[in-house]
Amino acid sequence: MKALYLFGILASILALTDGVTFCYYASWAVYNHWGGEFHTSDIDPYLCTHLLYAFAGLNPDTYEVKILDPSVDLCIDDGLCGFSNFTALKEENPELKTLLSIGGWSEGSKNYSIMASDPDYRAAFVSSSVNLIQQYGFDGLDLDWEYPTQRGGTPKDKENFVTLLEELKAGLGDLLLTIAVSAGKPTIDKSYNIPGLSAVVDYVNLMSYDFHGTWEHFTHANSPLFAHPDDEEHGLEFLNVDFAVQYWIQKGCPPEKLVMGIPLYGQGWSLIDTNQTGFFAPAKAPSHGIDMGYYKLCMGQISSDDWVIVHDESMNEPYEYNLSKDNLWISYEDPDSVRLKAAYARDQGLAGCMVWSMNLDDFNGNCGRPYDLITSITEELAK
Repeated sequence: MKALYLFGILASILALTDGVTFCYYASWAVYNHWGGEFHTSDIDPYLCTHLLYAFAGLNPDTYEVKILDPSVDLCIDDGLCGFSNFTALKEENPELKTLLSIGGWSEGSKNYSIMASDPDYRAAFVSSSVNLIQQYGFDGLDLDWEYPTQRGGTPKDKENFVTLLEELKAGLGDLLLTIAVSAGKPTIDKSYNIPGLSAVVDYVNLMSYDFHGTWEHFTHANSPLFAHPDDEEHGLEFLNVDFAVQYWIQKGCPPEKLVMGIPLYGQGWSLIDTNQTGFFAPAKAPSHGIDMGYYKLCMGQISSDDWVIVHDESMNEPYEYNLSKDNLWISYEDPDSVRLKAAYARDQGLAGCMVWSMNLDDFNGNCGRPYDLITSITEELAK
């Protein structure tokens, strides 16, 4: 039974001791309300081995790196000094590594495709990026291009991406270079020369989440560790963490460079038939926006008895539903499920785990200990 995975494989540990924990920080969390406001001052500098500041962007006119929110990222005009405060966390923990992440979903792909195709544009991007991270004391750069060849890109992006990474690494010297990559098989096949990029970067951050969501008309897990028993008959056998991890390794990514992503947020639907409340239940997008961060979901469970929490024996992730609140059905992670994922990463000999994003954890400890999900991950990696 896959739900007993953690206990069944302890005898065959490949073993990493104290794997890395990459924690993305979403800088726009300073604008959150209702208990979700999060600043660099809320970061525990001992919680993660690597902190990644999301995001900087790309100037479509000059193809240099672009500051996306100066009032948050910089100190000028009474700004919040995000960059400086972020890297200053190393004064408290000298072992901490801080990286600036460039890109993200909202940045799109088209301009990155244009930049990567032209030697002069690449040079402008590399030079400006290196200067920026050196200016603010970052230990490296994380490139989150979503995705080469996709969303306005071209087939040449697959090789141009490797060329861009080679030039970035040359410019960075001893500083770190990491990338965030897709876990979806169609994108993996189209977008990545895996041996080529793996030879250049220090770590590959696998975004192994958002396998399922409201673009589908049925309920499922956001980040299933393994396939559901009924996935194959629905053609969904590739949409799980285990497949993505093994596929990246099979295609040429050294496991010791692969960092497995874990979401600290849920995916939710509204049930169409309240008599069907399990996986593959007919569902639609909720009629109003919902904060799916773990800090919010756990508080909802504490404040209302209407939530039914289910741990399906065929899966490793919990879900909850509430028939008195828009018939909501939410797949999420809890301390037990993230431990299972961290144990998988450790036992597969991976570099460690990555989370998106640390500000979505229960950082104030309203439901238990502060940062319960990330702490559970780091504890499991260290076993």
